[in-house]
Amino acid sequence: MTGQVQILRGEEGVEEASRRLINGECVALPTETVYGLAADAGNPAAVKAIFTAKGRPTDHPLIVHLASAAQLPEWASEVPNSAWQLTEAFWPGPLTLLLHKKSTVTPHVTGGLETIAMRVPSHPVFQAILEQTGLGLAAPSANRYKKLSPTTAEQVARGMAGRISAVIDGGPCKFGLESTIIDLTQTIPAVLRAGPITRAALEEALGQPVSTPENHSIAVPGNVEAHYQPEARLQRVQTSELSISPEGSTAYLIWSDAAAAAVADFAKAGENLLHLPAEPEPYGQALYTALHQLDQLDVQTILVEFTPTDESWAAVNDRLRRAAGAG
Repeated sequence: MTGQVQILRGEEGVEEASRRLINGECVALPTETVYGLAADAGNPAAVKAIFTAKGRPTDHPLIVHLASAAQLPEWASEVPNSAWQLTEAFWPGPLTLLLHKKSTVTPHVTGGLETIAMRVPSHPVFQAILEQTGLGLAAPSANRYKKLSPTTAEQVARGMAGRISAVIDGGPCKFGLESTIIDLTQTIPAVLRAGPITRAALEEALGQPVSTPENHSIAVPGNVEAHYQPEARLQRVQTSELSISPEGSTAYLIWSDAAAAAVADFAKAGENLLHLPAEPEPYGQALYTALHQLDQLDVQTILVEFTPTDESWAAVNDRLRRAAGAG
């Protein structure tokens, strides 16, 4: 595929995107987390086109997006009570459930695994398309494999030029980080990917402990060690290390006033320095857009100030660790 990515908008955009999806094409859609590259989850050829466009290994599972929780039994062989508790608390929203799949589900969308990841997105544009098409839509992030996830239609158009035909513009994403993934196939529920829904919130909804294993062998979307990476080399550093004059072209991503003082002599705000909020939710919402912006400077290195380590920062720290290629 060659040429620019067409940006669709408004009701006409919803109709056009729906038409293309029903016809087996891939279209990038907005969600409340990041933009996703959507295709009919029940159509093996359409799902294969997602992997081709992203350059993603075909054994890497995808998330299936549904219009409502009532559709879970169409895709999962069993839906435990814990799943219904979580859907009542968090759907539509940025929570993905991992369940055992039905035998009728194409293995292309599950990476050949016997489990399936599903969620109901809250973005009104995605919801309108799910209702209009009547499809379950597989939709990993609309970026090249292992590269930065997009949070605007313009980022999709730039990063996926020549790979997909269209993206529908739904504005900037609300959360800016991928959904939390919780495994409900085991005795004790486990968070397999940190996201906007915290472990504490999940435990409160379930009324039972939820584990967060540091290491696990379960393949889930977006969980490879090197992922979410800008073109420049991303390096995480302590605040005190920022005061060292850098070698080569460098950009900075900071959150503290101490860091701003440390780089004052060789970084200029708005050019090679971005100062993100000091709270985890707004920091996460701005993170990918900030990295996209710094990447446009064509620098060699992006130095990122280490963020706090408490649980509320778990999703941010997970993405930054993978962006730095650190296992």
